[in-house]
Amino acid sequence: MDAQLIASLVTIVVAVHVMLLGCAYLILLERKVAAWTQDRIGPNRVGFSFGVLPVRHSCWGLGQPLADGLKLLLKEDYTPPGAERALFLLAPVMVLIPTMLGWAIVPWGGYLQWGGRVVSVTAAAIPIGVIYALAIGSLGVYGVVVGAYASNSKYSFLGGLRAAAQMLSYEIPTGVSALTIILVHGTARADMLVHLQANGVWNVFYQPVLAVVFFTCVLAECNRAPFDLAECEQELVGGYHTEYSSMKWALYMLSEYMHMIAGSALFALLFLGGWDLPVVHEPLVGGLGWVALKSLVFIVKVAMLLLVMMWVRWTLPRFRFDQLMRLAWRGMIPVTLAVLLATSALVCLKLPAWTMAVANAVVAVGALMALEWSQPHTPENYRVPLAGSRFSPVR
Repeated sequence: MDAQLIASLVTIVVAVHVMLLGCAYLILLERKVAAWTQDRIGPNRVGFSFGVLPVRHSCWGLGQPLADGLKLLLKEDYTPPGAERALFLLAPVMVLIPTMLGWAIVPWGGYLQWGGRVVSVTAAAIPIGVIYALAIGSLGVYGVVVGAYASNSKYSFLGGLRAAAQMLSYEIPTGVSALTIILVHGTARADMLVHLQANGVWNVFYQPVLAVVFFTCVLAECNRAPFDLAECEQELVGGYHTEYSSMKWALYMLSEYMHMIAGSALFALLFLGGWDLPVVHEPLVGGLGWVALKSLVFIVKVAMLLLVMMWVRWTLPRFRFDQLMRLAWRGMIPVTLAVLLATSALVCLKLPAWTMAVANAVVAVGALMALEWSQPHTPENYRVPLAGSRFSPVR
């Protein structure tokens, strides 16, 4: 059997199980981050006894995800009357499958010397890796819209409309940002993008504006706060998954966290050097020890990005929908197009890399100032004076 095929199968088996277990404990981490932000303790009582086994220690609450999974398995599976039953059952699967395929191009551990051959530690070492990831990630909106339509609920339907508009809008700056990185390096292959950053300068230093835009778009694509307009509880009860319960609801939540992992991994390989660690001069091709070290570095970067996502969720307030759409169409899309044009000119002129960073920063700042000057200014978001307020007192 081909060595690359064996390496890809092993990577698939290990990555799927690690990510599924990681999704369970990301929920626990999110609850802990929420508790830390709100000056609480968070879940710390549920151990591994489950009321039956002779385990007395609470294990710092590490049994909470398992207890949540058992609860969802035993809950009543309810289908509302009037729902399109076939589509209602199919929608959670349509959301989950793209999220479980998007990470396939991620080069977790670089290259491995195996049996006289060099193989890539990835599920699919394809030449169009980044384009594949963006294309697969965009398919998740179909499951959201189908589930919203099939639920026969006005709250779900409004949430589906919001999700479709939001995801379609933020896919444009996401694609333009990735296209700029591909233009700079001349390849869309994921492992080559990491290799070209290894033992050098990461793209986040050459393209800081694109890094901020891309991370913001990942939040929007994952329906994470402050972009969670598709499921905001204050307006739409639960949004597109209002009518879902039991394991069908769990599939929606699992797909959200899988999408977060895939988006963070894509950001890490595009802007943070993937498995590269600046303080260590890693060989391009190594044994199992180097593969394990590179995989650990990559996982730590992804974990830090996930932590930032949770920090943002429990820190920033939610946008209004008009603000959300204005940010994409009047902010991010013009800025990314300006950076793409500037980068194209610099690549054509074959100027040094540091000039690219400076020129892109100047172009981005100029585009932002021009956009701010050209926008209509309305008093809708001005501070309202309040009697006794330190920050906006009544004069």
